[in-house]
Amino acid sequence: MAGGTAAIGILAVAATLAAGCAAVGAAAIRSAQVSAAADGAALAAADVAMGAAPGAPCEQAERVTAHAGVDLVACDIDGVVATVEAAAPVGVFRVHARARAGPPP
Repeated sequence: MAGGTAAIGILAVAATLAAGCAAVGAAAIRSAQVSAAADGAALAAADVAMGAAPGAPCEQAERVTAHAGVDLVACDIDGVVATVEAAAPVGVFRVHARARAGPPP
């Protein structure tokens, strides 16, 4: 009887650890997706700011993040340098990423 109880306890701990690892893995994947969306949005905004593409820089950044399923939190254009912040929900938390693009100093 005691062996069965111990086995059930061990299985419960293993299942809890597996669920925790899966949640951490999902958060890591979503973090990479948000980071990539912020990078793309900053590059697109910088292209518009430099005149390589038509439109408004922050509108283009919004388009890129929306296409990736990410929220554009902030967009700042300083000359031809674009700084973008993006975020997305992961369970009860939010993942944030910031990216900057423009010509080298």
